[in-house]
Amino acid sequence: MFKDLATWIKEMRADLSCVDSSAAAEQLKTSGGTLIDVREPGEFNEAAANGAINIPRGVLEMKITQVVPDADTPIYLHCATGGRATFAAKQLKELGYKNVVVITCPAATVINTFD
Repeated sequence: MFKDLATWIKEMRADLSCVDSSAAAEQLKTSGGTLIDVREPGEFNEAAANGAINIPRGVLEMKITQVVPDADTPIYLHCATGGRATFAAKQLKELGYKNVVVITCPAATVINTFD
């Protein structure tokens, strides 16, 4: 059965932890963790959230253990609209990362929250 992208993302998010940027900022402040921007380098270089590490979605699986070697470390993912972050979160959970969170806000909101 064919699914449109919005439906697919909605279904994936049902099994993921999702928060807005304010909740993510508060959780990072109180519990620690890593903020990862899965947008492409050009997008990241144009504007980025303070403290974010850029690992593009296309290379995330190959680079994540270099940045986050402990599977228990909270990981907060964001992108331009939340779609790529959702796909990234699903993959990280399948790799064994236990505390993966999708920030569902647009990138501009995330950037302003972490400014």
